[in-house]
Amino acid sequence: MSVTLHTNLGDIKCEVACDEVPKASENFLALCARTGKGGTSIWGKKFNDEIRESLKHNARGTLSMANSGPNTNGSQFFITYAKQPHLNGLYTVFGKVIHGFEVLDIMEKTQTGQGDRPLAEIRINRVTIHANPLAG
Repeated sequence: MSVTLHTNLGDIKCEVACDEVPKASENFLALCARTGKGGTSIWGKKFNDEIRESLKHNARGTLSMANSGPNTNGSQFFITYAKQPHLNGLYTVFGKVIHGFEVLDIMEKTQTGQGDRPLAEIRINRVTIHANPLAG
């Protein structure tokens, strides 16, 4: 599976590792289908990590679930700007950017303020879900 995140800065296409991390993938794809603003998982509660040896924070564009400690996944995720090996084993990796690295470049260069929050809004306006990662 793959999705295109249509942001206010451009499109980012991501491959989702459905076979390797089914819970995180199901949650992400279901939330993409309704494009919410955060909150709980699709189950209405926190869910367990799915740490896989095969999925690591080893490249720019890694997609991971955000959490507040072990087994506290909800609805938030992040995309890395570089490899982040210190995050391995702490956050569930569920995908990777496959197209739109130029948009990731713009996001990375966005000036930040308190709490490392972007000063200019970065927003996902809508999401397109693709059945085949190679599909347009």
